[in-house]
Amino acid sequence: MRLFVAIVPPDEALDDLAEHVEPRRLADEQGHSDLRWTDRHQWHVTLAFLADVPDWRLDDVTAAVAATAARHRAPLLRLSGAGAFPNAYGARVLYAGVEEVRGDLRRLASGIRTACNGAGATPDGTRFHPHVTLARFRRPTEATRWIRAFEAHEGPVWQATEVALVESHLGQGRGHRPRYEVVARAALS
Repeated sequence: MRLFVAIVPPDEALDDLAEHVEPRRLADEQGHSDLRWTDRHQWHVTLAFLADVPDWRLDDVTAAVAATAARHRAPLLRLSGAGAFPNAYGARVLYAGVEEVRGDLRRLASGIRTACNGAGATPDGTRFHPHVTLARFRRPTEATRWIRAFEAHEGPVWQATEVALVESHLGQGRGHRPRYEVVARAALS
């Protein structure tokens, strides 16, 4: 199974971000750029990515995520700013930033990753950088104009009350994108 653990922003935050993204996405699609825009229902903040988890480990991973989530306070967050991975001059991913108004997402992500590893689901080793992926470039691209278009965005503050364990089904979504299926939810304290 291809899994990830994430925080999914509430509708209010997603509506606000969509209102900011939509006119830029539409203008971009008319210009036929090199961007593949992420669908709104795919917007999330990844805490841990678990590329290859045996089916028989799912119950252990679910229990480990739930136990870890229960030990962490629900953070106050805001979708704010923008950036690109790996950098603005060779960008592959355009993202909206996540501001931690109160709480410590790095600590939560570290705890989730450690728990998943202990349950037999090895997370990838990338450094945690809270973000919501807006679009992917088909090839490395200089993205400063896109970052400027999104960096002024500052969404409403919201409380993340749970984390979701999500299965990613590659190529099964619209336009051969991944299809996401929430397999478990775990409440934050």
